[in-house]
Amino acid sequence: MARIAVPAVLRQYVAALRMLLVLTVVTGVGYPLLVTGIAQAGLADQADGSLLTAHGEPVGSRLIGQNFTLPRRTPHEVPRPDPAWFQPRPSAGGYDPGNSGASNLGPTNPKLTTLVLARRAAVAAFDGVPAAAVPPDAVTASGSGLDPAISPAYAYQQVPRVARARRLSPARIRGLVGRHLYGRVLGFLGQPYVNVVELNRDLAAAVRAGGAGFSRPRG
Repeated sequence: MARIAVPAVLRQYVAALRMLLVLTVVTGVGYPLLVTGIAQAGLADQADGSLLTAHGEPVGSRLIGQNFTLPRRTPHEVPRPDPAWFQPRPSAGGYDPGNSGASNLGPTNPKLTTLVLARRAAVAAFDGVPAAAVPPDAVTASGSGLDPAISPAYAYQQVPRVARARRLSPARIRGLVGRHLYGRVLGFLGQPYVNVVELNRDLAAAVRAGGAGFSRPRG
């Protein structure tokens, strides 16, 4: 019985289809399952978004900053910082993960200079300190606009204001900041910092008996 000759072009199509099916199974199913399994086995917290919880519910991520503002009195009101919380550094995108980015203003741009001076005056008045004492990170945004870290200097500057708003001892609030100090990565990369989202989450826990609580970001 004579075999039916399969055209060379058709054989190539069949071989390509087989390769497509094999690679789909390997790279589209097997590899993702393997990576997900390894991540969940050893790095579950990071793989799930490094979430922070309060009262058993997620309230944020330790990797993404938040705005801590007072409730708006009108829909069009500019968000006002809440004195009862430690404030993050500015964000060009309002800490929106879908709008990550910077202002793209260069260091010699007069718009940036004007903006920084206005921020410095506002922070100084809000925290009750001289304008010259305001740390640089209090008036400049990060490149991503999502950075949850502030400098120890900026965190400690806010202690008296938070203590007054919470009617707590400044020493107690200062001690809480001290427990959230992170050093340089590997001892030499970057700068020491305080994660403001973690700090505010634990601040709420520390004063929960007095009726204060951690709320989702507002604005």
